[in-house]
Amino acid sequence: MKEILYEALAGAGHSLDFAGVERWGNRLGSLLWTALRERRSMAEENMVYHLGVTSEQARTMTRNNFRNTGRSFLELFLSKNVDKRFVKDRLTISDPESFQALVETDRPFVGTSAHLGAWELMIGLYHVLIPERKKQVVVRRPKDEALHKLMTRMRTNPTVEVVEHRQAVLKVLRCLKKGGATGFMVDHNCSTTEAVYLPFLKKIAAVNMGPALLAIRSEALIQPLYLLRDEENGFILHTEHALDTRVLTGSREEKIQKAALFYTQSVERAVHRWPEQWYWLHRRWKTQPPPEWNYIPPENMK
Repeated sequence: MKEILYEALAGAGHSLDFAGVERWGNRLGSLLWTALRERRSMAEENMVYHLGVTSEQARTMTRNNFRNTGRSFLELFLSKNVDKRFVKDRLTISDPESFQALVETDRPFVGTSAHLGAWELMIGLYHVLIPERKKQVVVRRPKDEALHKLMTRMRTNPTVEVVEHRQAVLKVLRCLKKGGATGFMVDHNCSTTEAVYLPFLKKIAAVNMGPALLAIRSEALIQPLYLLRDEENGFILHTEHALDTRVLTGSREEKIQKAALFYTQSVERAVHRWPEQWYWLHRRWKTQPPPEWNYIPPENMK
């Protein structure tokens, strides 16, 4: 039954263009805002605590945030619509010179991003903007098998390999050691075995150490990249300065913590700048460190 439903959804999604995704995504988000009262309350409370806004401000922001989430979900069906025309007509690159330098470097790089803005279109951007380099995007496999098959099909791109995170280590290392580029989402909760615990928006969060470890092992750059919406129904590719993992000092564990802190603080800055575009429906701080855990700031490391 789920397969039939998802196929029907895919068929409807293929008929959408960007204007249709904006229209129907806003409607879907408003419906979810009404139906998911528990998640709505959680998002509002988190905005009040983590952003320091008032309850009234948080309520308005949450409504807009649900609409963004609705659009982000439907953009899954538009990944293949990201082409040179999309780049010309709809995309602004915040720092074109530094981005071009990244494209032209012979160093491997780990692109770190977040469930922020139009994240489902990032695979298409990798395809168009980095044409000559071997490319991957690491994704988490949903528990729903039918949904997994649908999402894999929608995300599949001829020049970007989609890698499941539990099968990622060897594939990512091979890609990076050949000078390739691998994209990760680094903003969601993870298990204790995958985590390094770091401050994020006023509270300790479990941060996936995988991107940091793989970047260090391959001596890659770590490049924050975010695809945000603008007010003209266009998009902004926002970049920050890259971290060269070769300059990190200390033990293996200290290097991992420093690299993970680098991309976690980058996400934190992006959430503060575009709070309504981040995925607040996620239980970001669910996994917490054991009672005996003690955070050591980077400035206190060797």
